[in-house]
Amino acid sequence: MSPILLIEQVLNGLQFGMMLFLMSAGLTLVFGVMGLINLAHGSLFMIGAFAAAAVAAATGSFLLALVASLAAAAAAGALVEVLVIRRLYARDHLDQVLATFALILIFSEGTRWVFGSFPLFLNIPPYLSGPVTLPGGIEYPLYRLTLIAVGGLVALGLYLLITRTRLGIRIRAGESDREMIAALGVDIQRLYTLVFALGAALAGLAGALVGAIQSVQVGMGEPVLILAFVVIVIGGIGSVKGALVGALLVGVTDTLGRALLPGFFGLFMEPSAAMSMGSSLASMLIYILMAVVLIAKPSGLYGATV
Repeated sequence: MSPILLIEQVLNGLQFGMMLFLMSAGLTLVFGVMGLINLAHGSLFMIGAFAAAAVAAATGSFLLALVASLAAAAAAGALVEVLVIRRLYARDHLDQVLATFALILIFSEGTRWVFGSFPLFLNIPPYLSGPVTLPGGIEYPLYRLTLIAVGGLVALGLYLLITRTRLGIRIRAGESDREMIAALGVDIQRLYTLVFALGAALAGLAGALVGAIQSVQVGMGEPVLILAFVVIVIGGIGSVKGALVGALLVGVTDTLGRALLPGFFGLFMEPSAAMSMGSSLASMLIYILMAVVLIAKPSGLYGATV
């Protein structure tokens, strides 16, 4: 593989990792603060994508589509938290898994009822389309570079929110000792709703951004949700920094594995067998990475040591 192609694959991995970060940051916030396993997080990703596609088709504005994805996912998240999730905090994780799995089915069928079974398409706006020339003569799609930048800005914004604001102090305190901050007069139910809506908004934004480079369809969030769980296990449950590092590791590992392994096995095997072997092993790499991290540090890279 040429150096230019290798750099392009690394950039693809960074872009993929940033999208995983947007998905997993909300998931790790919800689990870290609330102790809730939310399998319906992928459905909020899907809601953001469908809201963006519908608004873009109606208005022709990509920016309005992004705003709609944030608003729709946050509203859906807040509504779900008030009506369903709030009753699960005192229940064990099995009840949470069953209830949020039921939400997946409800959201999937509801989305199919509203938008139909056919996929929607969200076009990249003209001002973000086409390639841009990077140092070294590398041409790379401007939209994918924008996704990397958006992920970085969101990571910076979350860092400032959690470390520099009163809400961030409450989030960190709620993660450490929810009973104490409730005793100090913090409205814990409102805090939980805000955190859940924030996590849902991040998932919805990720869905809208990804929707411009793939079709928007029912069930699109579940494969991403699996990868998001891998990310938060690697990074450490409850750690936004861990979610960022874990997402980048997963994104780059998966992308480079799919690009390099078939060629590596091609040195020893027939092309068809090498492609099959390389693709199979590449799909396992992130889980091998997760296993290695858990063996070395069971709490994850930045998780609290129990």
